Amino acid sequence: MATGTEELVEKLRKALGSELVSVVLYGSAAAGEHDAKFSDVNVLCVLHRITPAHLGATEPVFRWWQEKGNPSPLLLTEEEVKHSTDCFPIEFHDIRRHHRILFGPDVVAEIEIGDTYYRAQVEHELRAKLLRLRQKAAAVLSDKAVLRRLLADSLSTFCVLFRHALLLHGVECGHRKREVIRRASEKFGLNAAPFEKLLDLREERVKAKDVEPVALLGEYMGEIGKVIDAVDLLEKGVNQ
Repeated sequence: MATGTEELVEKLRKALGSELVSVVLYGSAAAGEHDAKFSDVNVLCVLHRITPAHLGATEPVFRWWQEKGNPSPLLLTEEEVKHSTDCFPIEFHDIRRHHRILFGPDVVAEIEIGDTYYRAQVEHELRAKLLRLRQKAAAVLSDKAVLRRLLADSLSTFCVLFRHALLLHGVECGHRKREVIRRASEKFGLNAAPFEKLLDLREERVKAKDVEPVALLGEYMGEIGKVIDAVDLLEKGVNQ
């Protein structure tokens, strides 16, 4: 079990009492791929209702969890879990496919995910993350160490989005990053080299000084653009 989750559940139970319905671990930690240096421990907390009093009760728990280097748990009511899947299809697809129940009933196994906005959300997230990458890179381009870290940190997010781009094209894919890159290379004609180089850097298979980050940034952004184009074509009814 991911580090600290048992203590998190205990703290949540004490803070919320009978209002707490379920606690769900999801993402890389649930899939057995958690990397403390690059991955978050993602948790969904489902309550009967959410009021300012409940938010106040969770404040010290969430502060403690954040101090351990994790994002605050998602807080949803039972009704929101049932009726907001069409608004957050990426998140609910990931939660349903890779989750582990830490407390209470499995409230996500049988949910129906509305995919009306799925393609649009995947494209939006890809474009937004690419824009954000450019913004951050522009501020640190002369600092090679920081730029390398920026690229390495961004890889997990793009692998998640590539996996959803593949699902939109009818390609089932596992959770492991190298598999995602391989399948994206096959489906979208991606040059896998910049992604594999970043994975090697993350896994310390290559020395940082041997990775030239500015050139790598250019290759990386260009290949991300290919996936965006492939998702955009789906709106036009073109399936590669």
